[in-house]
Amino acid sequence: MLDMVKARLQSFGYEIKDGDETILNFCIQKVESSIKNDCNVSSIPDGLVCIAVDMAVGEFLTAKKTFSPDSIAGLDLDYAVKQIQTGDTNTVFATGEGSQTAEQRLTAFISYLLTYGKGEFACYRRIRW
Repeated sequence: MLDMVKARLQSFGYEIKDGDETILNFCIQKVESSIKNDCNVSSIPDGLVCIAVDMAVGEFLTAKKTFSPDSIAGLDLDYAVKQIQTGDTNTVFATGEGSQTAEQRLTAFISYLLTYGKGEFACYRRIRW
């Protein structure tokens, strides 16, 4: 999953730096544990892998935003969070020039990464006895 998370970050314009792999591994483990506990399964179901990747990216960006905001300055947020379309649902995060600051766009984007797809956990949930 580490390679998938790295590729996803690079698709947003983030260049992986020395020391990022340790943080990425922690974020991946955190997300995996969360999904496993929520679904009561021993491994991440195949149908949730892409959601887990986005959640790990969201965790990573949250840590970077908190502790090293200058390191994520290269993200292309104008493209990444302007509009998201899923099926017949269309979500527009920035409607017009200057309506949101770069930090607001980053926060909205991170929130999307951390929460999108959590409703799909129910498809894989097992009952605890």
